[in-house]
Formats: sequence, C-alpha cells, structure tokens
Amino acid sequence: MQVQTQYEKAIKTKYPEQVVIAIARDDHGKANPVTLGWTMIASGKPPMMAIAVAAKHYSIGCIRHSRSFTLVFPSAEMAEAALFFGSHSGRDVDKIASCECKTQPAAEIDSLLLSDAVANFECTLESETQAGDHIIFVGKVVTSHVNTEPKKRLYTTAPGHKLGPVS
Repeated sequence: MQVQTQYEKAIKTKYPEQVVIAIARDDHGKANPVTLGWTMIASGKPPMMAIAVAAKHYSIGCIRHSRSFTLVFPSAEMAEAALFFGSHSGRDVDKIASCECKTQPAAEIDSLLLSDAVANFECTLESETQAGDHIIFVGKVVTSHVNTEPKKRLYTTAPGHKLGPVS
C-alpha cells in the first residue's frame, strides 16, 4: 500500500544512485570534469547517453563550446576525485591539474578519458533541452573504453554525498 507524502521525503528512497563524471573542454582548451548523478541511456541504436547538468554550472558552456563530452563511469576508488570534481567550479580552478587523477587522450573527440574509471564513453553533442533548473544534454556515443582491470562502479549510497561501491 502507498501513502501520499512530500516529494522531498519520497525522493530520498532513490539510493543507491549512479555517479558519472562528464568532461568537456572550455574555450581555453582546459578539460573540465563535473560529477553528476542524473544520467541515462537515451538510445540503443544509435547508442546515445543523456546527462542533466545544473543550469548554473560552468560545464554548460564547456559542453556547448566543445559540442562533445566524455561520459565517465568512475570506479569506487575514484570517490575523492568525484567529490572534488563535484564541489569545485572550473571557473575557479583547473580540476584536472588540482586532482591526482590519471588521464589519457580521447580517441575520437577533443577530450580526456579518466584512466582509473570502469568505462569512458566519448560522445558528440546531439541535442539539449531545458528541464527546470537543469539542461539535459544528449550525446551520441562515438567510441567506448573499458578498464583492463576489474573495477567496481562508484555510487551515491545515501544522502550527504556518501559514496561507495554497491554489492
């Protein structure tokens, strides 16, 4: 049986929630990663993935400028980097230079891959839609990468930015 409640109470049942990192270059060529919780597969043929980015984030301009982004499935051991990428603005800091995160060049787009991630998806920007206080970007996956070592994915496991793997 269901009982009616406030949205703020019901939405707390969403955990665990996946964590992704999107990376796009700004107009100065700086790679800017941002940690996001709202993402989905948008199409199987062709493969497309969507991300929702807060309209105030610096990353909006980066994605629009570069017309592409890397979508990263971070590993559980990347929790510290994910927290850093999600709590600092690319307007103020070079997040890649400030965080000890191994990177490698993307193969098909002008971006970076995070080497310790479970997987990286290189996406070209197909569309964007305003959705309240967020912009939803849909990217066409042009190539994909997986780690050569088995890794557990990083999730938000509870409110308050509690991060970790899920069994």
